[in-house]
Amino acid sequence: MKSDAALQDARRALMPLADQHDFELELQSGVLNIVFEEPHETKFVVSPNAPMGQIWVSAMSKGYRLPWDPAKNAFALEGETLAQMLQRLVKSFLGYR
Repeated sequence: MKSDAALQDARRALMPLADQHDFELELQSGVLNIVFEEPHETKFVVSPNAPMGQIWVSAMSKGYRLPWDPAKNAFALEGETLAQMLQRLVKSFLGYR
């Protein structure tokens, strides 16, 4: 499935940041959890919504619904792919500018 591949790709893209900043990437039962202990305990949840053909992201008190974008061959929202969005959200949470 496209969503399984997208979650695997997003997880791989986040691994260098996870190693550098000591947060966990847990991919279980088709759901990617990004778990932080610092700067405070929180979790981002990334899950497919098969009936809608989307991937949903819950992060920092907001929700995002990314549909499949055939032009990008990726789940994307307003031109930003899932992996790009997750990297941006993680960096924002960690205090990057």
